[in-house]
Amino acid sequence: MSRATSLALGLGLISTGAVGNAHAEPTFLSKQYTRCTACHYSDTGGGLLTPYGRSLSREAISMLGARGTEDDAANEGAAGEEAFLGGLLDGVLSPLALGLSLRPSHLRFATSGHSIPDRNFFMNLDLLAAYQTDRWTLYGEVGRQPTPDGGILDSYEHWVSYRIRDGLRVRAGRFLPAYGIRLADHTAFSRQFLGLAQYDQLYGVELSVSTERTLLQVAASPGPADAIVDDDGGQAFTTAGRVQVDLNSRSVLAGSVLYRHATGRSPWSTDAGLAVGFAPTPRVTTWTQVDLRTRTASNHAYIVTHQTSVETLRGVWIRVSPQVYWTDHNPLLEKRRLVLGVDFFPRTHWHLNLSYYRDRNPVSDRSSRTFLAQLHVYL
Repeated sequence: MSRATSLALGLGLISTGAVGNAHAEPTFLSKQYTRCTACHYSDTGGGLLTPYGRSLSREAISMLGARGTEDDAANEGAAGEEAFLGGLLDGVLSPLALGLSLRPSHLRFATSGHSIPDRNFFMNLDLLAAYQTDRWTLYGEVGRQPTPDGGILDSYEHWVSYRIRDGLRVRAGRFLPAYGIRLADHTAFSRQFLGLAQYDQLYGVELSVSTERTLLQVAASPGPADAIVDDDGGQAFTTAGRVQVDLNSRSVLAGSVLYRHATGRSPWSTDAGLAVGFAPTPRVTTWTQVDLRTRTASNHAYIVTHQTSVETLRGVWIRVSPQVYWTDHNPLLEKRRLVLGVDFFPRTHWHLNLSYYRDRNPVSDRSSRTFLAQLHVYL
C-alpha cells in the first residue's frame, strides 16, 4: 500500500466515519432475520427502523431494557425507550415515523513516515423520516455531508415506493442499489472498491419481487446522484441486479451484478459477486463475499471480504473481518486488511463501536493502522 493511499484511508475515515448506520449491519442473521425489511423501511437495509424494528432492537439486541419476548415486540410495536425521542410524541406523529442519528467519534491513524493528529469529531446529526400508507412509502434522510470546505446539509437518500401487490414493489429516487451484503462499514472492500460507499447513491428506479424464499431486485439509473446534481461529467448509465435465496432461516445465498457505462473520466465496468451468509448458532454469524470487477478486456480486480460476528454476551459482539483486494495487472495495488472490532449495545439504540484496522501491501510491505471509537445514538 502506498503512503498516499494509506494517508487517504485515514483522512477518509476522518471525513466520513468508518461506520455508517450501524443498523445496516447484517449481523442479526443469527437471529433468523434474512430480510432487511423485517426491521427497515428500505428493501436494501439501513436507515430508519420500522416500529417493529425499533422494538426488536430492545428485545433482542440491547444488554438492558428487554420487557418480554420478541413476540411481545411484534404485538406492541415501539412504545417505550425504543420509540422516537423515547415515546415523547407517541401517537402524535402516526403515520409519520421519525428518527435521529448521532455519531461522535475518535480516530487514531498511523503509517510509516506519515501521521495525522488524533481527532475527536462529531460525525453527523441525521434526521430520518418515513410516511407509509397501505401501498405508498415516502422516505428521506437529511444530514451533513462532509466536503473539503467542512460540510453541507444534504438529503443523501430520498425515495418513494409503491406496493403494486404483495411481493411486488417499485421505488424511485436516490438510493444505493442492491448489491451483495451491505456491511455497516462503508470502507469495507466490498463497498469501497465497488462504488457502494456512504455517498455513492444513484438516482434511479428499482423493482423488487419477493417470495417466501427469494428476493429479486433490479435497478436502472442515468448515473451517480452527485454527478447528476453537479453535472460534472461523471454521469453514466448504471444498472444493478441482485437475487437472494433464503436456504433456511439462518443461511442465505445472494448473487449480484452491477454495470456502469463509460464516461469521459473512466471506462465501463462490470461487477459480479457472490455472497454467502451462514449462522450456525443463535450467537454466530458469518458472511463471505467474492467479487470480480472487469473494466477492460485485460483489467480485472478481485475482492474477497469476510466477516464473522460472535455475541459473547447479550449485547456484546466481537467482529473479525479479513479482506483482500488485488488485480491481475499491477501487484502494487494489492491491499490486505484485517479488522478487529467490538460492538456494545448497552441500551436500546445505543451502540459503541471499537474497531482496529491494519492495512498492508505485501509487495512494498507498507502498512497502516487505524483505531476508531464511535458512539452511535439512534433516537
